[in-house]
Amino acid sequence: MRAPVHGASVRSQLLWPLLWVWVLGLAAAVLGAYWLARNSANSAFDRGLQDEATALAAKVTWSDRGPLLDLSRQTMELLTWDGEDRNGFVMVDADGNALAGDATVPIPPASVRRSSFAQPLLFDASFDGEPVRGVVFSVTSPMLDRAVAVVVVETTRRRTELMRDIQLSIVLPALGLGLVSLLLINWGIRRGLQALKDVAQEVSRRDAQDWRPLSLTQVPKEAVPLIERINTLLVDMEQSSLLQRRFVADAAHQLRTPVAGIRVLSQALSQELAVALPPAGQAAPEWQALLVQLGHSTDHLSRLIGQLLSLARSETALSVDAEQETLDLVPLVRESAEPMVLRSLREGRSIVLEAPDQPVFARAHALWLGEVVVNLLDNALRYGGEHIAVRIAASPGGEAPSRWRMTGQV
Repeated sequence: MRAPVHGASVRSQLLWPLLWVWVLGLAAAVLGAYWLARNSANSAFDRGLQDEATALAAKVTWSDRGPLLDLSRQTMELLTWDGEDRNGFVMVDADGNALAGDATVPIPPASVRRSSFAQPLLFDASFDGEPVRGVVFSVTSPMLDRAVAVVVVETTRRRTELMRDIQLSIVLPALGLGLVSLLLINWGIRRGLQALKDVAQEVSRRDAQDWRPLSLTQVPKEAVPLIERINTLLVDMEQSSLLQRRFVADAAHQLRTPVAGIRVLSQALSQELAVALPPAGQAAPEWQALLVQLGHSTDHLSRLIGQLLSLARSETALSVDAEQETLDLVPLVRESAEPMVLRSLREGRSIVLEAPDQPVFARAHALWLGEVVVNLLDNALRYGGEHIAVRIAASPGGEAPSRWRMTGQV
C-alpha cells in the first residue's frame, strides 16, 4: 500500500526560510566584521605611522654639511624596538640615498616621494620577506634647494591580530545570538502547532460513534476555519448515520408486514392443499416440497428483518448512551429469552433457565447483552438438541462484579 502523498510540514515551511535568513545574516555579519576590523585596524595603525613620520620630519635640521636628523639614542631605540612588530625608519635624499636610519628599510618610488610634501603618504611593501605598511613624508630646506624624505615602516602582525580580535568579537556574539534566536523560533513554532497535535490526538482517542464538535478553545486563530469545517463535517456525518439507521429501521419495519402476510398465506395454502394429499404409500406431490421450502425462506427472512431492527435499535441506543452499567443478569436474560421460549414450545422443544436466587451482577450494556442472548438461543434452536439449558452463575469466590459470567449449555 502506497504511503499517502502530502506536502511539507508547516514547521519545515516556516523554519527553512528563517534558516536561510539566518545563514545570510551570519554571512553579512562575517563580511561586515571583516570590513570593519580591517578599516579600524588600518586606520588606527596608519594614523600612528603618520604621526611618527611627522614627528621625525620635525627633527630634521639643516646645516652646511647637509640635512641632519636630530634624535637621541633613546628616541631611536623607541622607534625601532617593538616586542611584536618589526619597525624601522630611514631618511633619504632626492636620489633615494640613505642619510640616517636603517638603510635596509624599503622606500617608495620617487613619484610617491615627490607627492608627499603636503602630507604623509601610505604605501605597502616587503621587508625581509615580510609584508610591511609604511608612510613617507618629504620636507625641503628653507634656505637650500634640497629635499629629504622620511620613511617609517612596520610589519602587519599587530594589526592582523587586532583585526582577528575585532572579527571574533562581532562574529561569535552574532553566531550565538543567531543560534538562540533559531532555537526560540523553533520552540515557538512547535508551541504554536501543539494545539493542532492536541486536536489530532483527541480525534484519535474518540469512539467511531462520537460525533461531538471539536473544541476551539486552544486552537490558533489561523486554524479556526479548518476546525470549524471539520465540525461541520462531523455534524453532516452524524446526520448521515442517523438517516441510515432510520432507513434500516423503517425498511425492516415495513418489511415485517408483507413477510408476515406471506407466511400466513403459505400456511393457508398448505392447509387448503392438504385435502389433496395422496393416499398413504403414494409419492408426495411436488407442491408440498415447495411449500416447505417457502416456509423455511419466510422464517429466515423474518429472522433477518428482526436482526435489522435489533441492529437499528442497538446503534441508536449506543449513539445516545454507550456507557456500561452494573446490571442484574437474571431478569435481563429472562426477559430476552422469553420470545425464544415461546418459539421452542411451538416447535416441541424446551428452554430452561437455571439461575440462583440472589442477584448476579455484571457490567454490561443491556440492549447489546439482550441481543447476544437472543442470537445464542436462535442458533441453539436451529442447530441444537431438544433440550436447551441456560445457566447463570457467579464466578467462584464472587469477589468482584467483573467476575460474574453467564454460560449456556445445549
